[in-house]
Amino acid sequence: MQFEIKALRSGVGVCVLSIAAANESDAANLAKNQGYAVLSVKGSTGLPSFKKSSNWFPLVLFSQELLALLDAGLSLVEALEALAEKERHSEARKVFDAIVARLYEGQNLSAALQDFPAVFPPLFVATIRASEKTGGLSEALGRFVAYQSQLDFVRKKIVSASIYPVLLMAVGGLVVLFLMAYVVPKFSVIYEGSSASLPWLSQLLLQWGVLLKTHGQLVLLLVAGALAAAVYGLTRPSLREFLLLKLWDIPALGERMHVYQLARFYRTLAMLLKGGIPVVSALDMVSGLLQPALRGRLKLASLAIREGQTISRAMEVQELTTPVALRMLRVGERTGNMGEMMERIAAFYDEEMARWVEWFTKMFEPILMALIGLVIGVIVILMYMPVFDLAGSIQ
Repeated sequence: MQFEIKALRSGVGVCVLSIAAANESDAANLAKNQGYAVLSVKGSTGLPSFKKSSNWFPLVLFSQELLALLDAGLSLVEALEALAEKERHSEARKVFDAIVARLYEGQNLSAALQDFPAVFPPLFVATIRASEKTGGLSEALGRFVAYQSQLDFVRKKIVSASIYPVLLMAVGGLVVLFLMAYVVPKFSVIYEGSSASLPWLSQLLLQWGVLLKTHGQLVLLLVAGALAAAVYGLTRPSLREFLLLKLWDIPALGERMHVYQLARFYRTLAMLLKGGIPVVSALDMVSGLLQPALRGRLKLASLAIREGQTISRAMEVQELTTPVALRMLRVGERTGNMGEMMERIAAFYDEEMARWVEWFTKMFEPILMALIGLVIGVIVILMYMPVFDLAGSIQ
C-alpha cells in the first residue's frame, strides 16, 4: 500500500514522500532509514498514486535519454549531469541538480527520485527501486519506456478513432443551429401573416422562430448558461464518477471499458513483476488503475493470495479476468513466468480493443451521418411544407 509521509530533513526542509509499505509503521521506518524525521503518515488511495508527472517534465523522454546515455557507457551521475547541462527548462534543471547532489551524498537513485513526488510517480520510483536490487537499471528504464509507449499507443488509437465522429457531430450541430437560429426565424416572418393552415409540426417550428426573433437575447443567455453549467458539472469529480458508473451500466460499452481497464491493469502488473516486485505489493500499487468497484474485488483477491491461494484462482473468483486470460494465468503459474504471461494477456486485450474500436467506428460513422442528415432534412421539409401545400392548392 502507498503511504504519504510528511517529513523533515536537513538541507531539504519539510517535504512529502510517497512510500510503498505493508503498514504505517514500516513506511515510517523506511523514511527514517533514509534520514528523514517523520512528522505524519497517512495512507493514500485511488488514482493519485498513478498521476502523471508534471507537464513541464516529460518523464518518458527523461527515461529514454537516460537509457541512451547509460547504454553509451556513461555512469549514472555523468548521465544525469549531461541531462542537466542540456536542459533549458529552469525547473527541470533544478530537479536534475538536486538529484545529482543527493547521489553525491550517497543516496541511491530511487531515494533521490522519491523526494520529488510531483515529478516522479510512485510507479516509476518503485520500478527504479526494484532494479537497484539486481543492478538492472537500463532494463528497468527500457521496460518503463515500453510500458508507457504501449499505453500511449492504445490511448492514441482510441482518440484518433473518435476524432471524425466528433467533427461530424460538431459540423452537424452547427448546421442545425444555423437553420434554427437564422433560417427558421426568416421563414416565420413570411408565414406570420398567412391565413393558410399549417401542419402542426410546421407551426411548432415556426413558433420557435418567432420566440427566437422576439426574445433572442434571453434564449441565447439561457443556452449559454446551460452550456456553462454543463462544463462546470463535468469538472466535478463526483459528477464524472457518476456518469462513468452509468456508462459501465451500458452492456456493450461497459464490457469494453472493463476490458480496457484489465489491459492496463495486467500490463502494469507485468512490468512490476518483471522488475522483481512481489506480487502482493504490486497488486496494492496497481489498485488505483481500476474503478472503485473493481478495487474492492482486487483487495479481496490480494487477501486471498496472501492466504496462499493461486493468482489465477483469486482473479477468477473476483471476476478480474476472462476465460482466455484465466488459461494464460494458469500457464504462467505452471512455468513460473507470470510477468511475461501477464504482458501477453495485456497484448491480447489491446488487440481485442483495437478490433472493437475499428468495428465500432465503421458502424457508427454512417449511422451518425444518416441521423444528422435526417434531422436537417426534417427541418427543411417542415419549413417548406406550407409552400408545397400552397402549390398543390393552386394546381
